[in-house]
Amino acid sequence: MIQILELFGGIGAPRKALKRKEIPHKLIDYVEWKENRVRAYNAMNPFKHNQQDIRGWNLRPDILVHGSPCQDNSSANQNNDQGRSELMLETIRIVKEMGEWRPKFIIWENVRGALFKSKRPIFEEYLREMEDLGYTNSYQILNAMDFGIPQTRERIFCISILGHEEFDFNKLMHRPLRPMSEFRQKENEINDIEKYVVKIPSMLNRLKDLASVEEIESNKNKFRYIETIVNVCNTITERPDRCPSAGVFKMEDGRYRYPTEREWWRLMDFDDEDFDLMLQEFPTKEGKRNATLYALAGNSIVVSVLEAIFDAILSGNYAKEDRESQQLKLIC
Repeated sequence: MIQILELFGGIGAPRKALKRKEIPHKLIDYVEWKENRVRAYNAMNPFKHNQQDIRGWNLRPDILVHGSPCQDNSSANQNNDQGRSELMLETIRIVKEMGEWRPKFIIWENVRGALFKSKRPIFEEYLREMEDLGYTNSYQILNAMDFGIPQTRERIFCISILGHEEFDFNKLMHRPLRPMSEFRQKENEINDIEKYVVKIPSMLNRLKDLASVEEIESNKNKFRYIETIVNVCNTITERPDRCPSAGVFKMEDGRYRYPTEREWWRLMDFDDEDFDLMLQEFPTKEGKRNATLYALAGNSIVVSVLEAIFDAILSGNYAKEDRESQQLKLIC
């Protein structure tokens, strides 16, 4: 049985991936400081956890998954670092304090902005510290589209393996892109659809479908237009009603609407049963969109990407073959 520890645990995408794959596992602990994420996690899992701060914490897992706060690494927040980007180094402290014990695998996920010039020194420090602890690091930017989800969500994944094996991202099993129709709700399924209709002038003025070629060209250095979702949406964030955005759907009457909270969760590869539990935990106010449900999903990890990583790790077919071994095979 795999023992797993979730740091910066969010709503529990790693646990969701293990449960969906029916992989026997024991959760050693879940660490998350934000109250609504803890409530969401508890609603989807049988064991109840309290809020905890990652600082000052330790235990002994086989697999450690951490997705430290991404806001300070965002391309939209390069000049407003509040120290959250450095919280990934708390994981180093926790592993050091485990004593002789070391998790076999440590998985870290974040926005690709962690590789930007201004943020990269923190990431490189993390890599050096992991090497000093005896790990071999491999990292790559993965897109949710390659794992069946019609969302252009690019995230960096760093997989550190205890010892000298290097993780081979080419061994991850990709999935065919699922059609947007599996994720989009029919209009007659949406309660109070008017609250999702785009009505704010500042948002209407940025709808790409309603702009001329000349307007798009003249504004290309000022802002990005909001795309109409057909086959694929842009990256899911905390909110659907800001620009840049994941996009909008065109309605049958010619108007445009934001994706619903349920569509948001589907596009992060959570099941409708999970979303229904969230609705019970965080009821939607009449006539309002549910900001909490948008934010909880937008800050999570796409479940199918984690499924592919766990499949590779637990099958044992994850390491790069060294060149000498490959050459020996060719000679033989």
